[in-house]
Amino acid sequence: MRRLRLALSALWPKRLAAQLIALLLFALVATQIVSLVILLDERRHALRAAERAQVLARTASIVRLMEATPPELHPHILRTASSPRLQFSVDRDHAVDATIEAHRRNPLQQRLADLLEGSGQQVLVELSDERGEMWHWFERRRDDGEARVDGDGAFRQSAAAAEWRREHRRKWRHMSLVASVLLTDGRWLNVETRLPRASPAAALPSLIGTGVMAVAISVIVVLMIRRMTRPMADLAAAAERLGRGEAVPPVAERGPEDVRQTTRAFNRMQERLERFVRDRTRMLAAISHDLRTPLTSLRLRAEFVDDEETRAKILETLDEMARMTEATLAFAREEARREDTRTVDLAALVESLCEDLRDLDMAVAYRGPPSLLYPCRSVSLKRAVRNLIENAVTYGERARVTLAKSEQDVQIVIEDDGPGVPEADFERVFAPFVRLEESRSQETGGIGLGMAIARSIVRGHGGDITLANRPEGGLRVTIHLPRVGQA
Repeated sequence: MRRLRLALSALWPKRLAAQLIALLLFALVATQIVSLVILLDERRHALRAAERAQVLARTASIVRLMEATPPELHPHILRTASSPRLQFSVDRDHAVDATIEAHRRNPLQQRLADLLEGSGQQVLVELSDERGEMWHWFERRRDDGEARVDGDGAFRQSAAAAEWRREHRRKWRHMSLVASVLLTDGRWLNVETRLPRASPAAALPSLIGTGVMAVAISVIVVLMIRRMTRPMADLAAAAERLGRGEAVPPVAERGPEDVRQTTRAFNRMQERLERFVRDRTRMLAAISHDLRTPLTSLRLRAEFVDDEETRAKILETLDEMARMTEATLAFAREEARREDTRTVDLAALVESLCEDLRDLDMAVAYRGPPSLLYPCRSVSLKRAVRNLIENAVTYGERARVTLAKSEQDVQIVIEDDGPGVPEADFERVFAPFVRLEESRSQETGGIGLGMAIARSIVRGHGGDITLANRPEGGLRVTIHLPRVGQA
């Protein structure tokens, strides 16, 4: 059962249009099969009813004709009336193969008796289906005692008639009708017809109609689904671009009302997010800018402090606050500036960055493919990679940069030979102004914004940064950038 579910899950289409088409076609085929079975059954019964009525009417006509003609003409009449499916013969015994109650009746026998009304003939009718089951009917229409009946009330059947019937049933294993009418001269007119099977070609019009309906439904569903899914695809593309930090114009509201409402909600959400980020960035920039004035005032007042040691410590603290303010302003300006996304050679970008840092006497090595096209905001991404490489050189003596791609993402791996970072501090190092280096020296520890800026930029591209300590020592920093269409 589990394998069956897995197989059905694998075969089941994933897209909305294909699922709707599959469901509608399944419902259509199921209803058409039921309708076709009912139609063929009704058609089979109607054809057989018409065939029986025709046989009974023809039998009544032959009986009247034989009663009205001399006996020497009877063989010629029988040969002329017979056909491959309808056999007439005259015998001293009836052809009905049965032992029956004398008073059992049936509609076919009653119909033949009605057609012979007034002639007083005795009538026997037998009907067998494809499975060989038989119904036997008998009605004595006159009490002149001419019918040959055994002592137990059973009709006798001649050996020749029985052989004829056995040969017939070996060749035609489907419903047949046998009738026997007692003539005035004491002989039996035996009639046997091989009723035709319903031809398989009878289902062809229904099959053609089903195929035409299936094609029409598929076309209609495809057009309807395309009308619904096209704006949904635009919405998905806009959401992906928004998740990558790109500037996204409002999505056009089109399609059914449900899709329009979803698009309208997305546009409102995007507008609110942009307004929120813009307002917070402006507030951060304004606070950092406004801090310059009190810092300058404090620096002037510190110059009047008589104690040189105290004055030096105050000025050092003010310098650090000034650097933090400038870094915050730079970060705010970077966030406020919208860079267009364009496709660049990411391999060339990272390799050229490593070469520039090597020119500054940094131990940086690069390994990666010769070319890798990737849509990004190249200036911001370059800044993020530079911050991470500089951290690796500062704390780990050297940096080994590797560029690789997989089915899921594009990875930029930066490894160093430093002491690593405690796992408990993996998330803490990304917080603004956090430095694991305790000296607070600008030369050894920076101001603690490099990692925060790097992760902000990478997440703005829809990716993330992960940290891991290498078993042989050192830290491994991995930038994960989503492949196009997977953000």
